[in-house]
Amino acid sequence: MLSLYANVVAGGVLIGIIYALIALGLTIMFGVMRVVNFAHGELVVLGMYLGYLIWSVLDITPVMAVPISAVVMFCFGYVLQAGLVNRFIRRPHHAQFILFIGLALVITGVHMLVFGPDARSIADPSSFDTYKFAGLRLDAVRVYGAAVALVMIVLLLVFLRYSTTGASIRAAADNQVGAAAIGLRVNRLYAVTAGIGVACAGVAGTLISPVFDTQPYLAGELTLLAFIIVIVGGLGSLMGALVGGILIGVSESLAALLINPAMKSMISYGLMILVLLLRPQGLFGEKQR
Repeated sequence: MLSLYANVVAGGVLIGIIYALIALGLTIMFGVMRVVNFAHGELVVLGMYLGYLIWSVLDITPVMAVPISAVVMFCFGYVLQAGLVNRFIRRPHHAQFILFIGLALVITGVHMLVFGPDARSIADPSSFDTYKFAGLRLDAVRVYGAAVALVMIVLLLVFLRYSTTGASIRAAADNQVGAAAIGLRVNRLYAVTAGIGVACAGVAGTLISPVFDTQPYLAGELTLLAFIIVIVGGLGSLMGALVGGILIGVSESLAALLINPAMKSMISYGLMILVLLLRPQGLFGEKQR
């Protein structure tokens, strides 16, 4: 029995790291631009379809397809921000909400038009591989996915902390007017930030495409999942996204085992409510003065 619980927790940690990458894309966009992307789940599903297409057309496994997915999704996010979203940055929040909800509906409609409503699954032989480690039996796709997601999270943290562009993005996040006054191209930095956020969502989608069947209406659930993780971890906190993702992944896995697989979302919502009651700013969020 102890071995069963250990395997469930380990599996939850692995999928939670991929969840964290999903939430990271959402929180970095809010932390820098103060916009809430209600189309985030649709972008994750876009990454899932991209992983499915690369596998079905080029016979490349989703893990190996991550560089392609990252580049495609970064370019898509950059163009979307530079061409459309930047026009709404200084508009009222309700206008931004309507924009992203409209984008979500358009992207879902395109998914339906191109792929139809049927679920698409990746039946790659590697999807059935497992690894044995310290008495644990771990799915290979989750191990690979979590490893790639963790590497991306670390690289992103290093990029934001030590690179010149990362420092410029942090400056624009702290003080938009001050950043513009010292000559930084704020709109371009916003486009880069959006490209990074969308790339995180798309890569996470590609990584989970062998785990979950891809379908258009999965987007709403993924958007809510990202919001729950961000609220639990702390809005705008990159470390909070990682810890929140792992907590949600483990709680969902235990709920599926102990209660009912259909009730796992209830535990996530319950955890979110508990955090809001005890620490409204999230586990790693800064308290508002």
